[in-house]
Amino acid sequence: MCRTDLHVFQGDLVPPRRPLVLGHEIVGEVVESGPDAAALLEGTRVGIPWLAWTCGTCVYCTSGRENLCPESRFTGYHTDGGYAEYTLANSRYCFLIPPGYDDVEAAPLLCAGLIGYRALRMAGDAQRLGLYGFGAAAHLVIQIARSEGRDVFAFSRPGDGSSQAFARELGAVWAGGADVMPPESLDAAIIFAPVGSLVPAALAAIAPGGKVVCAGIHMSDIPSFPYELLWRERSLCSVANLTRQDGQEFFAVAPTIPVRTTTVRMPLTSAGEALNRLATGAIQGAAVLVP
Repeated sequence: MCRTDLHVFQGDLVPPRRPLVLGHEIVGEVVESGPDAAALLEGTRVGIPWLAWTCGTCVYCTSGRENLCPESRFTGYHTDGGYAEYTLANSRYCFLIPPGYDDVEAAPLLCAGLIGYRALRMAGDAQRLGLYGFGAAAHLVIQIARSEGRDVFAFSRPGDGSSQAFARELGAVWAGGADVMPPESLDAAIIFAPVGSLVPAALAAIAPGGKVVCAGIHMSDIPSFPYELLWRERSLCSVANLTRQDGQEFFAVAPTIPVRTTTVRMPLTSAGEALNRLATGAIQGAAVLVP
């Protein structure tokens, strides 16, 4: 389950059609393949991500930026997703799941892992990295960052001691509320929480020349802030979706670290309850629905 599912469910992101099956971190076995998907034999285990289809011919697709394709379609938004026993996907946008991950362990890698990986790469080679919002994506990103020798500073909801303790268990050098400044300036920060007021807070926390990366598809409005927070060559950018290249790179590196997922397994029939728990921050790691 992804926070984007919650945004669609709550209407922050209005789906282009209804009824709609949510879910875009899908792991399953191929039960039937069409003539253009002959390489994916029956029984092949695959992962289906957020990116469901792109045109392949526009300036973005032909320049390695298919995540920006204006005709792109997304799983669980334009096409029916994974809150179901069966789903339909375009074989070109499926990933083979590395051995060593069972289905439940692998599911969060399809979005929390992939979007987190892209956000980390956009943050550059920052040695002191801040993660705002310590949920499904952050608990995977910190493992990659620590394997690269970075110092990670974790920010959670004020008073959320369990998330802060979880971050420290995974190697954070500091963890605290998003309403406080870190003990030292950051080289970069990634904002996973969909809270616009965190943007000026993160800009205030980074050193000159630092970068703030907004990793969510949806975020509440960013309040105005003084130019001084952006001055001295600080930068602000967003992450949009993912590319298949991101997936190939991530699934090559994840088993070597190895990246491990912390999951809360719930039955498909409890999807509504799981969405409510996600909304209140009651999920540590990632919730996974199992038919």
